[in-house]
Amino acid sequence: MRIQFQLTPGTEAPAEMNFYFPEHRALCLAENATHNMHNVLTLRGAEVRDARMWSRYLTETIARYGEHTDVAFASHHWPTWGGERVRKFLTEQRDLYAYLHDQTLRLTNLGYTGLEIAERIELPPALDNAWHARGYYGSVSHNVKAVYQRYMGWFDGNPASLWEHPPTESAKRYVECIGGVDRVVKKAREYASAGDLRFAAQLLKHAVFAEPDHAAAKELLADTYQRLGFGSENATWRNYYLTGAHELRSGIVPTQVSISGGMAAALTVEQILDSVAIRVDGPRAADMRLVIDWHVTDVDEHVRTTLSNGALSQEPVRDDEPADLALTLTKAQLLGLIAGQEPEGIDYRGDRATLGRLVGLVDEPDPNFPIVTP
Repeated sequence: MRIQFQLTPGTEAPAEMNFYFPEHRALCLAENATHNMHNVLTLRGAEVRDARMWSRYLTETIARYGEHTDVAFASHHWPTWGGERVRKFLTEQRDLYAYLHDQTLRLTNLGYTGLEIAERIELPPALDNAWHARGYYGSVSHNVKAVYQRYMGWFDGNPASLWEHPPTESAKRYVECIGGVDRVVKKAREYASAGDLRFAAQLLKHAVFAEPDHAAAKELLADTYQRLGFGSENATWRNYYLTGAHELRSGIVPTQVSISGGMAAALTVEQILDSVAIRVDGPRAADMRLVIDWHVTDVDEHVRTTLSNGALSQEPVRDDEPADLALTLTKAQLLGLIAGQEPEGIDYRGDRATLGRLVGLVDEPDPNFPIVTP
């Protein structure tokens, strides 16, 4: 089967592509054009995607395949049939990401912050009324903030934002200013009763951070989150609200996170060692220096890791400086070492205690939080 690949890097994913099947006049759009507004930045966390290039690659898609396509489909959702409907669909998807990008920058250049822009931008009627452009997954609000973040970063330009207290310390001070947690709960209940659930949640967030065991604050915040969730068109917002309500009422149940099986096998040696580097306890490792050479035989890679000033760096093995320890092993054995095991058959040359010193400086993953990797 003949396939034409249209490379679209930096759109929905860093390495993304569309697929055109000429004999069937069929176009697979991966996740670049689906039947909802996608995320410019996922709520779970990721690099901000480039809405500008996203729209430009869809323009290229229309030019290449628009007149030669009878059906378009994607990695998710149902197909779009008929050349005219496909072209309309792609044009609206293209304009959706272009509008979010360009209007965010227009208002940024007029001096508005990301939060302010997210409140001001509304889609034009043709896009707002298109089912496939609705915010069921991404939303205008958080996508606008993502575009702003891509260009402007976290700082909103207000000097007071440069050195704010962290949430718990800020919450204690807000609660003190308002007159205590009971007073905060009373005011939040008034706002919630008046329909201002957003500000009720903001007030109650401070109450719960200031006094995590305050039953009335937790229950009212859970009820507020539940109401916000029930009113959310966006599925990811709804899930976050309802999960927050559940955890306030029932507590947080840790989710065990591990990199194993097929995922582990797919990691490169560089990625495996990167996963160690981001778990090194920098303050404890600050005064230690050690050098380990890794010869991973099944992929024939020779890598040197150097720990200095609390940072674990990678480079090719050098002959001008001997390592404290050199290991010859397979990738599976390397994964075993990283997991705290002692696989058999590894060849050690040098001071074996070096490995123990490194492992002793590495944090165990916290089951309450997802693992973030480079």
